[in-house]
Amino acid sequence: MPERRKDSRPGSPDRRSFPRPPLWLNLAILLLAILGLAGARLHRGRLDRQFDALLRTSDSAPAEMRRLRAELAELDLTRDALGKELDSRMAYMESQRSDQFYLAIDTSRRKLMLHYGDDIVREADVQIGPPANLESPEGQRWTFVPLKGAFVVRGKQTGVGWHVPVWAYLMNRQRPPATRPTIENGIGRYVVYLPNNYLIHSPPAAESPLKGPKPGSFMVPEDDLRAIWPRIDQNTRVFIF
Repeated sequence: MPERRKDSRPGSPDRRSFPRPPLWLNLAILLLAILGLAGARLHRGRLDRQFDALLRTSDSAPAEMRRLRAELAELDLTRDALGKELDSRMAYMESQRSDQFYLAIDTSRRKLMLHYGDDIVREADVQIGPPANLESPEGQRWTFVPLKGAFVVRGKQTGVGWHVPVWAYLMNRQRPPATRPTIENGIGRYVVYLPNNYLIHSPPAAESPLKGPKPGSFMVPEDDLRAIWPRIDQNTRVFIF
């Protein structure tokens, strides 16, 4: 009868078994698992709250911001022009929180608005001078481009004696006279000066060769410009978008 191996006897120790881990180590592993689970739940809750806040912000976005996004999406603009358009609109929206008078020109609606904070004090129609590239027979050149952005009024005048420039005749396909006249209110009785010689002005006098808005500038009915005149000074901000 073959001899039985010692390791097969009942009650003999198992050489392949590992020592059982101590109780403190089991408790430490269990505690780490509980802490990890709790941290994961806290992180998930924080993410849920942030997401809910984002949704509430989106839902409560002002109608003006939603209109801004929609209008910008429809515009065919270069990257630089889009940047100026967005900057001017955002600056305009920020000024609506102020307690000052400022002007806004909405070129799509062709409206000029005098604001006090977010209140529109007066609204007027505005005519926008078309862009133009003009050149005299002597080689002088004038370029007028559409004006967009946020500006500060440079000054204002009434009853301006306007020495008619050469470009005013070129616009009408006329040859400039040898002696160009100075016409009272030749560019309008009320003139607001913006940067780079752009203007907000009332209609020119009947004898002026300028028969509408100056190229790239803005013409407002005389009654409307006279009404808002006292609220315009060199600190007045103008937003054109």
